[in-house]
Amino acid sequence: MVLGICLQLGGSGAALRDKPKIYCPRVVRTYPHDPAAFTQGLVYANGVLYESTGLEGRSSLRRIDLASGRVERIRELAAPHFAEGLTVLDGKIFQLTWRSRVGFIYDQATFQLLGTFPYAGEGWGLTQDGTRLIISDGSATLYFLDPETYRRVSQVQVRDGSRPVTRLNELEFIEGRVYANVWMTERIAIIDPATGLVEAWLDLHGLLRPEDRRGAEDVLNGIAFDAASGRIWVTGKLWPKLFEIERVPCP
Repeated sequence: MVLGICLQLGGSGAALRDKPKIYCPRVVRTYPHDPAAFTQGLVYANGVLYESTGLEGRSSLRRIDLASGRVERIRELAAPHFAEGLTVLDGKIFQLTWRSRVGFIYDQATFQLLGTFPYAGEGWGLTQDGTRLIISDGSATLYFLDPETYRRVSQVQVRDGSRPVTRLNELEFIEGRVYANVWMTERIAIIDPATGLVEAWLDLHGLLRPEDRRGAEDVLNGIAFDAASGRIWVTGKLWPKLFEIERVPCP
């Protein structure tokens, strides 16, 4: 009986240890952001901020001046393409589309179209871990693609404990973990890409003031990371601001 009690307590303790941590943001700096940009992807590479904006007939790839929010370069996508997530790897920009089942590849410096690549299902978020592209499709699954052949090499189910985390949207790879916006929430899941387990949540409720919101569609969506400095930026669809934040324990 004593042994049974000890085992039960040990199991309970392990469950408690495995419960994801909750972090909150500390705002370091606020930048202007185009309030008409329906942000679907955000990435910072080689000192430059890039953004993918959505909506059919209004989708684009943009190079953004971080300090002013000014669009320095833009390439528009013709309808019916609805742009989604983007990432940068080996001097190339990869950009997804929602339901066209095709991704676009551009020269990072010039935005010249270099090619396209197919994928199954919908495209939502996109990032890379240095050797593989990582795609979300609005489900609880992350897909890993070879960036040369675009073949799916593996996939992982994202879970908070035993519960699948669905509606995974915009992605960013930060210090060995996948950060994922969860659509229609103000939270970012911090995921171990090897296991799919959510190790922590970043709770951004209240980051954008109510008076800066325009409607139900202007949800959190956009994470960028500078590996050189450790800076993290977040924004959302139709948000007038972009925030540099630090991840800190919630009070």
